[in-house]
Amino acid sequence: MMNNEQLKTYRSFLKDSIRKKIAFKYTDQNQGVPVPPIQKPCPEDSVLLDLPSPDEWKNIPPADITQAIGNRKSRRVYLRQSLSLEELAYLLWCTQGLRGKEFNGHAYRNVPSAGCRHALETYIAVFHVKGLAPGVYRYLPLSHGLIFEFKDEMLPEKMITASLGQSYPGKSAVTFIWSAVPYRMEWRYGLAAHKVIALDAGHVCQNLYLACEAIDAGTCAIAAYDQEELDELLGLDGEEEFAVYLAPVGKVKKQP
Repeated sequence: MMNNEQLKTYRSFLKDSIRKKIAFKYTDQNQGVPVPPIQKPCPEDSVLLDLPSPDEWKNIPPADITQAIGNRKSRRVYLRQSLSLEELAYLLWCTQGLRGKEFNGHAYRNVPSAGCRHALETYIAVFHVKGLAPGVYRYLPLSHGLIFEFKDEMLPEKMITASLGQSYPGKSAVTFIWSAVPYRMEWRYGLAAHKVIALDAGHVCQNLYLACEAIDAGTCAIAAYDQEELDELLGLDGEEEFAVYLAPVGKVKKQP
């Protein structure tokens, strides 16, 4: 059982009082340290895959935002039906796609981010997507493409284990996993960076919920997972980059 001091400590994360204690003139940004990359670099031998761009989409229906918000709910049961590559491209673009070109180490995306720092990376565990072999991929917002990370015959089982036994992350068409690269935000905000990284993840996942409604798909945000298991599965070091949020996606019955 938590005592009052423990409650105060953990509740303080939700407050912005820390800004009163930080000398922002000493952050790396204000000390002239070069801006960190806004996208994780790709190994030289990477296998890159282009995704259909918004002007190429032919089967994405126009979304009624009022209807999407009204229908939005967490969905944990999915049809045994694949997503199309176009639908996956749409979901990735809605959650981390760019609204313009990179400028001075920044790039506006389709979700807000504190200081336009966008400290998140998007990994996807692909199980049933037409045109994509099963495996783990990483989204590249700057080029609207994917990089193939690895294949694992036990990926569904490992996703379920890493999700503390919740089955739907291993039974989806695709499961989105967002990692944080904290220094991208720390470079600008120092110790005030971490709350806003969590807020950014919320913006991203809400866009996923609403975008799913447009293509007769569903999702369910997951914040309860085995940190070490999931980081190890994705090959993350757990310090400079680590998983913070995940959401399985699959086709669902059409709403009446």
